[in-house]
Amino acid sequence: KFNINNDGMKGERFRVYCSSEAHSSIEKAVKIAGLGKNNVVKIDVDENFAMKADELEKAILNDMKLNFIPIAVVSAFGTTGSTAIDPIEDVSQICKKYNLFHHIDAALAGTALLLPEMRRLAFGFEQCDSFVFNPHKWMFTNFDCSAYFVKDKEELIRTFSILPEYLKTTHDAEVNNYRDWGIQLGRRFRALKLWFVIRNFGLRGLQEKIREHLDLAQIFAKFVRESPDFELLAPVPFNTICFRYAPQNYAGDLNEANALLLQEINKTGKMYITHTKLNDIYTLRLVIGQTTTELRHVQAAWELINRVCYRHSTPTELAFAKMDLRL
Repeated sequence: KFNINNDGMKGERFRVYCSSEAHSSIEKAVKIAGLGKNNVVKIDVDENFAMKADELEKAILNDMKLNFIPIAVVSAFGTTGSTAIDPIEDVSQICKKYNLFHHIDAALAGTALLLPEMRRLAFGFEQCDSFVFNPHKWMFTNFDCSAYFVKDKEELIRTFSILPEYLKTTHDAEVNNYRDWGIQLGRRFRALKLWFVIRNFGLRGLQEKIREHLDLAQIFAKFVRESPDFELLAPVPFNTICFRYAPQNYAGDLNEANALLLQEINKTGKMYITHTKLNDIYTLRLVIGQTTTELRHVQAAWELINRVCYRHSTPTELAFAKMDLRL
């Protein structure tokens, strides 16, 4: 009954590619499109959790030999787990070579491109076919609000346009009718709340906030880097810090220790952190993106993490050592 979810419609065997760190929404979209999740090819990542472009090309060539039809690649500009940046320029060249649609998912990290100094990371973006980021994640806009850019709107219109008599108007040729650009027929006016945010802060105000968050993320990363009992687990190009408790000579299960640490921190109600797994390592994730976050909040967060480590012990003899703060 649900085989189409896995294997897709019978007939042409299409393939879509993304990294093994890509967001689950890609798999969901492929299922909705009727292609089947088994036709999502997940490409290995490097030590920084970014897609390996050479492995992408190998996968495409191998699929072509097996009579699959490669149709699209999704690159990540800031993966959800670690905010890794795929090699956009290299992927763009591969997509051009094999005539594949290239979409860039910049869900959270796309907001950083408001800063001129961050646009060096966007090398190759001009070659993509579509790009999306979510102002509700780091641009101070209430959920939900996504900004989607597409190079050729006709590709969307040819896919989604349906014009029954009751939808025809005398002004159809004069406007962009977004009902023909996607799945929804009707939609909320999400652009209005984004406009109010931009109007309130202005470009400079937004840039100041984003720049401050990036600086604070580096400060927190420095705390972790200089601690003998914690370690960074991924680069910190944006505002997400991936780290874990990992004291030397610790004999217990570090994944269990960090899961417990996250639980105890969040129980305090003073802060909230999330987790992921990177190379099967339980990873704590602290994101600095709230509108009014300041240095004192980052310092307080680090102090709280240390206090929880110091006071906590369990029947399994899981104990955390007190650490000196370097604030």
